[in-house]
Amino acid sequence: MHGVAAIAEERPNQVLRQPYPANIDSRLGEPNVQRAQVPEDHSDRAPGRANTPKLQLYVPTPPGRPGDEPSFSHLEIPAAGSMRRPDSAAAESELRDLPYGLIRVLDDVGRAVGPWNPRLNADRLREGLRAMMLTRTFDERLFRMHRQGKTSFYMKSEGEEAIGACQSMVLGRDDMAFPTYRMLSWLMARNYPLVDLVNQIFSNANDPLKGRQLPILYSARPYGFYSLSGNVGSRFGAAVGWAMASAFKGDDKIAIGYIGEGTTAEGDFHEALTFASVYRAPVILCVTNNQWAISSFSGIAGGEATTFAAKALAYGLPGLRVDGNDFLAIWAATEWAAERARNNRGATLIELFTYRAGGHSTSDDPGKYRPAGEAAKWPLGDPVDRLKTHLVALGEWDEARHEALQAELVEAVRAAVQEAEAVGSFGKSKPSVREMFEGVFKEPDWRLIEQRRELGI
Repeated sequence: MHGVAAIAEERPNQVLRQPYPANIDSRLGEPNVQRAQVPEDHSDRAPGRANTPKLQLYVPTPPGRPGDEPSFSHLEIPAAGSMRRPDSAAAESELRDLPYGLIRVLDDVGRAVGPWNPRLNADRLREGLRAMMLTRTFDERLFRMHRQGKTSFYMKSEGEEAIGACQSMVLGRDDMAFPTYRMLSWLMARNYPLVDLVNQIFSNANDPLKGRQLPILYSARPYGFYSLSGNVGSRFGAAVGWAMASAFKGDDKIAIGYIGEGTTAEGDFHEALTFASVYRAPVILCVTNNQWAISSFSGIAGGEATTFAAKALAYGLPGLRVDGNDFLAIWAATEWAAERARNNRGATLIELFTYRAGGHSTSDDPGKYRPAGEAAKWPLGDPVDRLKTHLVALGEWDEARHEALQAELVEAVRAAVQEAEAVGSFGKSKPSVREMFEGVFKEPDWRLIEQRRELGI
């Protein structure tokens, strides 16, 4: 005998209570808790409720904590190629099973299978692989530079590189992304200058954003990349508004917006879905479900009860749940949603099911709240390795070419860092004080003029 029952035997006259149930049957929505067979005193209950149990507050808990063996046995992962692919013009009422499956194209040996296979040529696949590898190489170098005190803050994209790279390649140059962080690969896929990224991270005199943003909160309008915000969720509604404006003008441009699964618990998410549904906005709305919102696991935002893609159903929108580590699956789902948006069929909600392999940021230690080695056990693998395996299986890639490309990217990042360091790393160089007066008002008013005078500029 063990656990609650053992304690009950030792203390037969005590009523046992737990702070929250051990687990929950998500299908029934009822606690599934082992209880001691100890009669409860219901004498203080209201008339007619003497035999009802006392209420208990359920607090979701992750499947593993530090010291536990990593396990994802609670996840149901359907076989690659098993999801049906309806026509993108289908009525929403015909699509309501899609949020509960998982769109996968790459199988366990790197073959592309099933109806969602986008049948990309090898050049496109190599382009995507390069963008992902460059993102990871850049992340690793800049993360180390933070440890050397050369920047104040950094966030890596490890495990999520396929999302930004793929969707950047699918959408047009005039479409607009409203990103969250860990979307660096969008810019890499569009060949954004590496030295400009490093200057922004260093906040030096050549920072393209003039010191107005925290490191890694990029903004690159010519690259279809709207300004990042540290206020998570705030860009989701902006994506819908931008798309509504495009439709109002009779334009042909669409938007794509991103939010983390944790932020779906905030009002920004629901407000965006309401407007997207009511006005049939030409927008793709993406929930990056990487299992962790800093130290809170996805269950705190409702991930135990249903999928995040299923939240679309309440708004009359189609929802797709996609393997976020499968470059081909992301491509196919994004292409499907874009076609729907461009043909005035409205918005689509896509849940990108992935895993945040590293810490939330340089300020975070994931070893404090999740099992060691959990990232290596993620059942959907690593996005870079999976696309590489697929190209090798096609006979379009090999280890020698992979190593040569990696060496090329390491050198490109090294050169960009060296050029930026010549201007100055964090604290050794900064934009001119003049910049805080620029880009605010078209014509400066008397207050700005007075403040400039006080600073002698």
